[in-house]
Parts: sequence; C-alpha cells; structure tokens
Amino acid sequence: MAAPEPDPGRAPGTGSAPRTTAETGNTPGSAPDPAPDPAPGPEPLTVPSMSAGPDFVLRPWEMSDLPLVREASLDPYIPLITTIPAPYSEAAAEAFVRRQWERAATGAGYPFAIVRSRDRRPVGAIGLWLRELPEGRASLGYWLTDLARGQGVARAALRTVTGWALRDLGVPRLQLYIEPWNTASARIAEDIGFRREGLLRSWQQVGDERRDMAVYALLNNDGPVDGRAVAAH
Repeated sequence: MAAPEPDPGRAPGTGSAPRTTAETGNTPGSAPDPAPDPAPGPEPLTVPSMSAGPDFVLRPWEMSDLPLVREASLDPYIPLITTIPAPYSEAAAEAFVRRQWERAATGAGYPFAIVRSRDRRPVGAIGLWLRELPEGRASLGYWLTDLARGQGVARAALRTVTGWALRDLGVPRLQLYIEPWNTASARIAEDIGFRREGLLRSWQQVGDERRDMAVYALLNNDGPVDGRAVAAH
C-alpha cells in the first residue's frame, strides 16, 4: 500500500480587528470602497469510471461501499494511514464516504473505489491528490483489503490512474510515498516506471509514531506507461 494523502483539515475560524480610516483609505462619512470580488475557489471535479484491465473497474465512491469500509476498518494497518474509522460504526463509515465526495467537490483530488468486475465487489481504494498541482506535482495513494492482495489489483489500479493522470490530465510529476519495509508496493511502483528518489525521515504520522517514507516519482516525459507514450500532446 502507498500512503494516501491525508484528508485536508478545516482551518479554524479567524477574526480580525476593525480597520481604521487610514487603513481603508476612506474619509469619515464617505462611501467605502467596494470590496474586491473573492478569488474563485478550485473547480469541482467529476470522478470518472474507468476500466483497470479486464478484471477491475475504478469508479466514484457510493454509499453501497460501506461493507468495504467495514472490512478495511478491521485491517491492522489501513486505519493507521487513512481516515478509515476504527472501530467501525455505520455513521463513521457514511462520513468517510461523504469525505471522498467532498474531496472531489472541492477540487482536492479524485478518489476511486476499486471494484472487481465479475461480481462488482469493492476491494480497495486509490486516489489522485492535487493539493500541490499548482507546483506541477500530484500524489497517489492506495490500499487493498486482505482478500484482494496478491492478485494484481494494486498494479492494475495504479497503472490505470498513473497513465490517465500523465496522458489525459497532463500532470508533470506524480509522487508515491511508501514505507521502506513495504517491498511489495515498491516493486509495483518500479514496475510501472516510478523511480525511488530518496528517504524522507520521520515524514508521516502512522498510528502513534512518526515513520520514514521512501519517495517515488514518475515524470510526464520519463517514457511509456503500459507501452503508450506518457507525454500529453
């Protein structure tokens, strides 16, 4: 599993002291200067559905995915690196799904559920997070429930989202953060074309401790992903 982007926190409300006449530039009794129009916020995103090879589909989260949240909540690791609720409750699981919708609605990123094609069972999640897109980079994170591991699910999902982000969205740089012990995730990332660039010491809070993360990156002009040219034209 690659560490997902943390859910963005809400900034606390702030207040400001009334401004003086000298600060506003208005003389007493005159009409105040009109307030400037607020800066536009990020555009809402539409999470697409797409095939991840013959066996899996990526789609937006649905309330019908609560059994997946329940299963993930029982995993010893997933709740430590995500906001999956543990212990599980239906209210907390519904709030988790709504957070995924909110991420798309606020332009923070594209959260996908990974669904098995043959029985439409959700088995994991993958997300493309755009918080640093103004600087030309985005990050990826994913997790799978225990029964889905070792079946090529992570490789198919990561390859699909990586190619889509680089080719169709034109993201200049993609990043993955993987704990050094997680050799399976590191091998998947390298197979797809990501290169390990270094170790970030005490990078992320995982449970009750700070953990190191290895950073892997793939650039838009690095070469083909899945036999197709990466660079957008």
